[in-house]
Amino acid sequence: MIRLAGLAFMFSASILLQILACAIYSNWWPMLSALMYVLVPMPCLFFGGGSTQFLMSRDGGGWIDGAKFLTGASAVGSIAIPVILRHADLIGTGAMFIEFTSFFIFVCTFLCYHRASLDDEW
Repeated sequence: MIRLAGLAFMFSASILLQILACAIYSNWWPMLSALMYVLVPMPCLFFGGGSTQFLMSRDGGGWIDGAKFLTGASAVGSIAIPVILRHADLIGTGAMFIEFTSFFIFVCTFLCYHRASLDDEW
């Protein structure tokens, strides 16, 4: 139960930083990264049966390889969108670094969930 609460807290902190990156600078362009937060778990849900274990396996196949590619593309997009927006001067440097911090917390949340799902206690 404490693990689940910790994961919920980490995810909430990530979303809070996402919103703060927009609200502090009065610019809502950084919310484009939130689209990637929605897209990252979708391949696991659709092609992996709701499990993250297929991401670490070497087993292949059309759907599994496609799911790995989509997960990787979504993760790279989460980093690339703030960089592109900063390069186009649509967001400030501070908002970009807040976005990176939010992404780092989100990735840590995902890795903690993956580790916890490998345990039989869940």
